[in-house]
Amino acid sequence: QIQLVESGGGLVQAGGSLRLSCAATGRDFNTYGVAWFRQAPGKDREFVARSSRQGFKTYADSVKGRFTISRDNANNAAFLQMNSLKPEDTAIYFCASFLAGGAFSGSANWRFWGQGTQVTVSS
Repeated sequence: QIQLVESGGGLVQAGGSLRLSCAATGRDFNTYGVAWFRQAPGKDREFVARSSRQGFKTYADSVKGRFTISRDNANNAAFLQMNSLKPEDTAIYFCASFLAGGAFSGSANWRFWGQGTQVTVSS
């Protein structure tokens, strides 16, 4: 079992930056992949970025070049650095761990989730 807690969300103006953190407790976090998803009001949860257990990183086209996923295995943590934020980035951002099977972009394929952190980008 892994518990995930996100932090770092907030209100920022368009063009600004935020760094989200995901603190993990439980066994084997460092051996699993980790991902970030987001969900805007009235929309489905969508894939943002992931770092595989081998360290391979993948990004949604909408955030490529602006967001960077990273992890600190020594401290059981993952991060999402978000630059050049846009109003359409406004959403609740979730950290996920352990890809149980299937495509990494599918939210249903990840087993462990945090409670989310709100990101609001004003125009």
